[in-house]
Amino acid sequence: MIPHHEVTGDGPTVVMGSSLGTSLHMWDGQLPLAQRFRLVRYDHRGHGESPAPPGPYEIADLASDVLELGLGPTHYVGLSIGAMIGMWLAANAPERIDRLILICTSAQLGPPRMWQERAAKVLEAGSTEPVADPVVARWLTPAFAAGHPDARAKLRAMLTSADPAGYAACCGAIERMDLRADLGRITAPTLVISGADDLATPVEHQRLIAEAIPGARHEILSPAAHVAAVEQADAVNRLIEEHLS
Repeated sequence: MIPHHEVTGDGPTVVMGSSLGTSLHMWDGQLPLAQRFRLVRYDHRGHGESPAPPGPYEIADLASDVLELGLGPTHYVGLSIGAMIGMWLAANAPERIDRLILICTSAQLGPPRMWQERAAKVLEAGSTEPVADPVVARWLTPAFAAGHPDARAKLRAMLTSADPAGYAACCGAIERMDLRADLGRITAPTLVISGADDLATPVEHQRLIAEAIPGARHEILSPAAHVAAVEQADAVNRLIEEHLS
């Protein structure tokens, strides 16, 4: 399946995979990078304007959608599930990934029951609305959310517009994911970025990833919760530009 995507700018190609529950517009704060790079922002299946084929999904299925874009070798920047896809690609299709940036993510993110219950709640309601507020509350620090209500509202609207079946199937992919054994096979130069205040994927998860990928560099941004690319857009842009230059 070729995912919905938008291409902005010119230069080395950078594919950008967003967080669970968001669309490619999660990366709007990174658009200044289009002055130097060709940004390919895409929607995961069941998100934004991408279709939601019948589940179940695995991380490998979501990664195959990226490969269907026909790009490569390319740089890849991912946040949360987008970075899980990036790890899978770098380990299993290394010829397609030049440099890798992993933001606020995990190689294994349990407990499984949490993902099962979230998926069941969404499917029962036929909407992501019942999980929207508690999920979005973990995406931004309280101070940033209070000071930037438009940014919070924009992220919440992305989540509530996600296809419920597609969102639930993506929850299942995370539930069953275990990429820990793949990390040592990643040869792409890798930057791992953490949000110091991230409750969804705490810093220790990124520390383990950085320690397992040969030569990886680890940076921690503060203040920043899970969607650090929104809360610390300028700092993330600087780190991306440094790593890809």
